[in-house]
Amino acid sequence: MELGNSSAVSNGKQFSLCNFTKFQRPNERPSLSLLPHQSKASCSLPRRRCALRASLKEIDISTEKKVKKMSGELEHSILTALSPLDGRYWGKVKDLAPYMSEYALIYYRVLVEVQWLLKLSQILEVKEVPTFSNDAVSFLQGIVDGFTVGDALAIKNIEKVTNHDVKAVEYFLKQKCESHPEIVKVWDRFIDSTDAEITCFFGLPHVLEFFHFACTSEDINNLAHALMLKEALNNTIFPVIDHLIDAISNMAKDNAHIPMLSRTHGQPASPTTLGKEMAIFAVRLSRERRDISEVEIMGKFAGAVGNYNAHLAAYPGTNWPHIAEEFVTSLGLTFNPYVSQIETHDYMAKLFHAVYRFNNVLIDFDRDIWGYISWGYFKQITKAGEIGSSTMPHKVNPIDFENSEGNLGIANGVLSHLSTKLPISRFQRDLTDSTVLRNMGVGLGHSLLAYKSTLQGIEKLQVNKARLSEDLEQCWEVLAEPIQTVMRRYGVPEPYEKLKKLTRGRAVTKESIREFIEGLELPKEAKTELLKLTPHTYVGAAVELATTSVNAVKSVIQRC
Repeated sequence: MELGNSSAVSNGKQFSLCNFTKFQRPNERPSLSLLPHQSKASCSLPRRRCALRASLKEIDISTEKKVKKMSGELEHSILTALSPLDGRYWGKVKDLAPYMSEYALIYYRVLVEVQWLLKLSQILEVKEVPTFSNDAVSFLQGIVDGFTVGDALAIKNIEKVTNHDVKAVEYFLKQKCESHPEIVKVWDRFIDSTDAEITCFFGLPHVLEFFHFACTSEDINNLAHALMLKEALNNTIFPVIDHLIDAISNMAKDNAHIPMLSRTHGQPASPTTLGKEMAIFAVRLSRERRDISEVEIMGKFAGAVGNYNAHLAAYPGTNWPHIAEEFVTSLGLTFNPYVSQIETHDYMAKLFHAVYRFNNVLIDFDRDIWGYISWGYFKQITKAGEIGSSTMPHKVNPIDFENSEGNLGIANGVLSHLSTKLPISRFQRDLTDSTVLRNMGVGLGHSLLAYKSTLQGIEKLQVNKARLSEDLEQCWEVLAEPIQTVMRRYGVPEPYEKLKKLTRGRAVTKESIREFIEGLELPKEAKTELLKLTPHTYVGAAVELATTSVNAVKSVIQRC
């Protein structure tokens, strides 16, 4: 019995169920009111209904308690992750974790803080930070190179007290260095002889307060985010993108000579080749990949509002803009001198929109391949044990391309928001960018998952030449285009109209086309060439375009 029904049948008689009264409170269930002809004694079914409702209420309460208990007991795992990227799909996107996770953000903050202290030790005016010995440099570099998840957890524990994530990094580094006995060398800057080198007992504890010197949190964060993006793209995203482009490029080369019926507006159109259609996507994606790689990943290091206020207050005679540029470029980033408290994020908008465009082209590819599979142009290689449908055993669904399309949509939703939101900040800064930036890995993660899904789908494809040929053989009307075009060349009147009369809304066969050509007043050579045409051979320059697309893709990628 469905709980929503308004009546029920029992013992061959129909009983009208209780009328519902309005809810008095959000969790209050409706009371039962009897119809005039019913008495409490005779209304046995509503009583059972009321008993059922009481039972359901008990189940609801029990379930609610159980869920609350579970939420306190469940440990984070693939099964309990809120995001499918960290759950179901973790195995396919985990390569991004070293660059896009909370751990990665903390690691790159540590890297920037350490590198800034090392940079300060090289500035002559900053006498309070001596030139470090090789051992001291190795110790500091070892903090970065040996950074572990345990170190990140230690910083998170400090953050529980500070309630400030960047300050927690500073305190962590001070704790790491405060007991280090390393002796460092320093040039004696207090005597006239600049060549005199002395050994001083300056340990790292003497320079602890120069961690985070003259920095605002965003000096550290913007460089950390920039390095996260740069490393994620170079080490994870680009290799998969290049593999994907290569796979589609190989499809173009391998199928360059296989004729295929085109469809414009979903209707049969002039033939092409399967390879040439794949070539279009290979070249398009390579161009978008180039645009992604050409985005300059930028950084700032100019203090609280971008003017080096604190730097110049402490060391007025120092060229801090030049030092900041040296420092940012030493990290492999492009220096942005015109900033507020934050780097303006314009490069991020450009970058994320470039990835968005790449994804959009890939959605187009996924949908086309999905259509070609549905028409039978491709078969899908089956894998032992896999099930396409829980009820239809024959089905082999194009799930990889569907999965890719779905994830590209999610990715583009996030990337679009990143692109439009990040360049906007109230006055010298607001905090809205901070939480949004934590979702960079979401946009890139769903993109990476989609790329791998498309690659997996491509590996299963098998061209069905017989089906492609069958479609072409049933569409001799596509030769109307070349026939009327040749007729134009030789001055035959109303060529388009004559072909329209022959083909539009009528069944066109090989015989009817040949008969039409034979009746044309054309030079013998022209007529002979037209009679040679078939839907299988009328492919124009498609073969050449497909075969040369490999070089076209290479030339684009080489400029990346």
